[in-house]
Amino acid sequence: MTSYPGQNQTALITGASSGMGYEFSRLLAQRGFNLVLVARSADRLAEIASELAAAHPIKAEAIAQDLSRPEAAAQLFAEVNRRRLPVDVLVNNAGFGGLGPYADSDWENQREMIQLNVVSLAELTRLVLPEMIRRKSGKILNVGSTGSFAPVPNMAVYGATKAFVLSFSEAISAELQGTGVSVTALCPGVTKTNFFKRAKSENMLLRRLNQMEAGEVARIGYRAMMQGKPRVVSGWFNKIMIASMRLAPRAAVLWVTKRVMR
Repeated sequence: MTSYPGQNQTALITGASSGMGYEFSRLLAQRGFNLVLVARSADRLAEIASELAAAHPIKAEAIAQDLSRPEAAAQLFAEVNRRRLPVDVLVNNAGFGGLGPYADSDWENQREMIQLNVVSLAELTRLVLPEMIRRKSGKILNVGSTGSFAPVPNMAVYGATKAFVLSFSEAISAELQGTGVSVTALCPGVTKTNFFKRAKSENMLLRRLNQMEAGEVARIGYRAMMQGKPRVVSGWFNKIMIASMRLAPRAAVLWVTKRVMR
């Protein structure tokens, strides 16, 4: 009988209806994890759950939830408990950004971005950790960005939320040493997803410089998570860019970033 890494384990993936979330779902299903798929689109989630359950010897459940709402993370966790679904792996993938000067931005959009990218991610992490620690087993993958490493003019709130994801994940990772539970921050650069369409930045220069396939980024994140690494940056181009940021004066980084993010 074939043994899979995720056999008899369950992974909860947020933002599972498209892009990297969908690729994480496929990857985990291939490795034998039962799935709890979370996103706003109930119909799309149901299609993906049926597709993956038919293709692999797993169970896949869909829970439609908009995690940009303040009460959503608690409601999601309550529903997971009601269905008696253990969370062995949590992939906090849901998130979005927006391009433009902060002074011209729509505050409600910025508030939802902070709620989704920061608050719901931190809350779901807090909700699943006690049981993982009790079991002495569990893995959490939080999706950050290359924007986690420097301020991002014209995407100021987005960059700040991703800086939080990296700092938060590395700190919790250190706290959890010796518990059997790990937290990993995945920091991708430009990736072929719907991100730019939602951010209204489809013509941005950075998008045309280097794009990785969502499936490739998901594989890099999965490997790092399974190895218990606190952080991983996807792709050689992104690793070089981040190394350059660290060596360059802060003012120079801001000057370049502001022009790239127009």
